[in-house]
Amino acid sequence: MSRGQETKQRLLDSAQQLMYSRSYTDVGVQEICKDAKVQKGSFYHFFPSKSALTVEVLEQLKMQMIENILLPAFAKDLTPAKRFERFIDYAYQYQVQLKEQYGYVLGCPMGNIALEMSTQDETIRKKVEMLFESIFYVFIDVLEDARDAGELDSDADINELAQAALAYGEGVLMLAKTKNDPQLIKLLLPRVAHLIGLKAE
Repeated sequence: MSRGQETKQRLLDSAQQLMYSRSYTDVGVQEICKDAKVQKGSFYHFFPSKSALTVEVLEQLKMQMIENILLPAFAKDLTPAKRFERFIDYAYQYQVQLKEQYGYVLGCPMGNIALEMSTQDETIRKKVEMLFESIFYVFIDVLEDARDAGELDSDADINELAQAALAYGEGVLMLAKTKNDPQLIKLLLPRVAHLIGLKAE
């Protein structure tokens, strides 16, 4: 990695950490630069605006989510129902670690940005929408496997169920963040199986 690439990566990493642990609005370019140990002029060499930086942060979050959560959680070494259980456990453990680190349940980074910025910045809104679609299509895949395995009714509307699972999961994460209690994830998120009619073996 070149020096310029290292500088850009430090900015992305600092922005991701600061925005996720606090909020988009609360974190300014100057603070991001200070945290990354980068001159402000260098920031604008890489990013024309904080909004443009945020779009790249969201793309980085997507890749991290796919590599660290979605791919291992939904690997096809387990039945579809068990894959959902593993995904729920990953989500719970991640939020527990965040609370230990920051003192707070931070919730979903994409959901946080969506709630804060969807009416303020159309480019960010569209990017978050695309990231949610990434999760949606993973859910589609596992639900199709579940239907083929007899864990879902053969006439189940897979698209509708995937949207319902995504919406329910985001709601649980928001509630856990509001109450600052990761145990709500462990308590409520497994109920998504009942919501979508998924039958464990």
